[in-house]
Amino acid sequence: MKEPFVFLCSEITRDNAFTLIKWLKDKEVTQYLSDPQDVSNSIERVVYNTNLPVLTHLFNRNGRFYMVYNKHNMPIGFVRLVKKGSDYEIVIVIGDRNNWGKKLGTSAIRESIKIAFFDFRAQKVIAKIQKENKRSIRAFINNGFKVEKESDNFKTFSITMDQYLMSIKGKTVMATRIYITEIDLERLKRILESDLHIGKVPEECIQDLEHEINRATIVDPKQISSDIITMNSRVLLHVDGDEMEVSLVYHQDADPNNNKLSVFSPIGTAILGYSEGSVIEWEVSSGVKKIHIKKVLYQPEAAGDFHM
Repeated sequence: MKEPFVFLCSEITRDNAFTLIKWLKDKEVTQYLSDPQDVSNSIERVVYNTNLPVLTHLFNRNGRFYMVYNKHNMPIGFVRLVKKGSDYEIVIVIGDRNNWGKKLGTSAIRESIKIAFFDFRAQKVIAKIQKENKRSIRAFINNGFKVEKESDNFKTFSITMDQYLMSIKGKTVMATRIYITEIDLERLKRILESDLHIGKVPEECIQDLEHEINRATIVDPKQISSDIITMNSRVLLHVDGDEMEVSLVYHQDADPNNNKLSVFSPIGTAILGYSEGSVIEWEVSSGVKKIHIKKVLYQPEAAGDFHM
């Protein structure tokens, strides 16, 4: 049977907040949640203390938050993705009781793990579920999750990227392809090896860059498309709507005051290998940034500067 259509929206409006409050006051909805019993009151206080029409930043403080919509564009639940080292923990709630038993939770899980693996580069996605919550357990099993451990009251399910790809074999789900030149790859690998030993760069930044390099398509510098961001490219970005012109440089050449971003910085790693026009959502210390690559202003390879 074909799973029902849902989509996840990262923008949380004031109206969404009031819908969440209503759901979280329903004891049947919250019976399996680990949140404090007065969570609806806490949200209500925050909402009444601000006049902003969009409250996304308030809901993303402890992870990434999404509203789940059905095919009629009606909110039916929410998803929370919380970073746990290199993994992500998923919490999902179908808050509209009229939509229980329709496999919408299964569909929402499917969309959530795509985001966790392909956008946030999770190594593993985890779900901690109370044993009595049979409906949720079935939904996660149907999405390829396996029991990792269990206690008296909880079962912890998980799925790795490899397990996920096996579970969707035959379906089309692709991460956006990125491209790195052979010269850039060689230089980056040398820097990675030295930084791993002398500790110039935080471990998480090293892991993020290694992940991007490992998934990249490696090309001859003379064959790279001129709209791809390579090392020492200068680009025009929109980051959460703010325009900025930056150069992507090696770590030793970084100079934030002159908009020279290290490839180890969150935004630097995020844009490496992407093409003009791409939109990326990337996890940083303050939350998730939406990065739109507006234009590649200068690319060394396109200018014939192959050894920059």
